[in-house]
Amino acid sequence: MLLAIKSWFIPHKTDAEDPLYEFKKCGENRYLEQAIDNFNPDLYHYLCTQSTPEVAEDICQKTWLTIVEKRHYYQSNSTPKAYIFKVARNALIDELRKQSRLVLDENATIQCELTLDNSFSEASSERLYQAIKTLPHTQKEALSLQLEGFSLKQIADITNTNAETVKTRLRYAKQQLKTILGEPQ
Repeated sequence: MLLAIKSWFIPHKTDAEDPLYEFKKCGENRYLEQAIDNFNPDLYHYLCTQSTPEVAEDICQKTWLTIVEKRHYYQSNSTPKAYIFKVARNALIDELRKQSRLVLDENATIQCELTLDNSFSEASSERLYQAIKTLPHTQKEALSLQLEGFSLKQIADITNTNAETVKTRLRYAKQQLKTILGEPQ
C-alpha cells in the first residue's frame, strides 16, 4: 500500500533538510515522498522490534496517513525522525490496546508472540534479537530507540518520560541482555 501511495506523488526528488516542515508549509507531495524514503526503513525496523512484522507494516501506513492528515500539527522544534517515531509509537500503543495485547502492569510488557523479522535477522544476531524481544516493553522501547540513533532527550520526548527514566530503562535493559546472553555484568 505504501508503494501505491508513493506512486501518486510527483516524481521530483528534493533534498530538503526538514521535509516535514516543507510539506507542512506548501503541501507538495515531493517533500512527503522524501520523508518516506528517508525514514520509513528505520520506522519499520523500530516497529518490528515492538510488534510483529504485519502490525509494523499496518502502523507504518497509519503513521504516514496521520502525518498527511495532520500536517499542520508538525512543529519544527524537533527532528522529523523523532516526530514520525512519536506518531508511530502512539499509533502502535492504540493498536495494541485495541487488540488487547498491551498489558500495563509494573513491568509494562507487551504480550505478543515472538516473531523474527527476516530482514533484521540477516543483519543482526538472531540470539540478540530474540533477547531484545523478551525485555519488558519500556526497556525494549528505549533500547530500540537508542539503536535507531535517538539521543536520551529525543527518546524522552518520544516516550513522554524524563531523561533520567530513560537512562534507568536503558541500564536495566543492558543488564538484562547481559544476563540473557550469558555475559558477566
